[in-house]
Amino acid sequence: MKSVRPIILVHGGAGPRAMTSPQGDCLRAALQVGYHLLDRGSSALVAVEQTIRVLERSGLFNAGTGAHLQLDGVRRMDASIMEGERLRAGAVASIEGIVHPITAASRVMEETDHVLLVGPMATKFARHFKMERHRIGTRPRRISYGAMLRQGRSARDRHGTVGAVALDQAGIVAAGASTGGIDRMLPGRVGDTPIIGCGVYAENETGAVSMTGLGEGIMRLAIAKEICDRLRQGKSPAQVARVVLQRLVTRIQGTAGALVITPQRRFTIAHVTPNMAAGWWDGKGEPTVKDRFR
Repeated sequence: MKSVRPIILVHGGAGPRAMTSPQGDCLRAALQVGYHLLDRGSSALVAVEQTIRVLERSGLFNAGTGAHLQLDGVRRMDASIMEGERLRAGAVASIEGIVHPITAASRVMEETDHVLLVGPMATKFARHFKMERHRIGTRPRRISYGAMLRQGRSARDRHGTVGAVALDQAGIVAAGASTGGIDRMLPGRVGDTPIIGCGVYAENETGAVSMTGLGEGIMRLAIAKEICDRLRQGKSPAQVARVVLQRLVTRIQGTAGALVITPQRRFTIAHVTPNMAAGWWDGKGEPTVKDRFR
């Protein structure tokens, strides 16, 4: 069987802020890690996880060591991963105190019959498998719930959620994402990232998608699955992403960006925000990394 030339896409969030030079360097490094794994025959699933781990560890994005604090002063994170051959998926939500939520999500997929674990039990699951912990913990703030509610009403999306999609030599696609949420989150807030079909989706009949942006809008339209369903009609990833993201804007004034790849190696990076820190690499030349894709 003839092998497919692999390719990997990565993002570091979509929003109003321009990508910084350190963020760009980190995205390039992550692409190199992911592609070299694919080039040596690793699965798309492994490449996606390891690529996202680079970004989680960096502290430069709203994920892993750089995750935002919720309004009570606690860092709670979400992540998910999915592969397109057997539709296996794993996710965690509101997990605390670990460096790599994406690996916790992967372990949920590999070690259990479940898809999603949440809260303290997700944290306990990660600790059972001795996953690396944050060196600096977070302590709850003394603030009334009423005050948190008032602050939460002015929540904003910021640059930072990370994700990746990949196509491996076997022609299998995978997608993943990891986040610390948005500014001024109510404790326990969960966005689109750990919700399969919203923040990520992957199936070999259509393609793989990793989303970033304001999760409340992405969830309401189940954007990742919507993109995959439209790919089934034979349209290009660029056409589909443009239509679906524009519907997000016109229908509910949402904001988002998307990575999309198909088993036929067609791909796009699209966003309806001023910027989206993202890039791709297929092993030729240097990785492409920038913060605007039009």
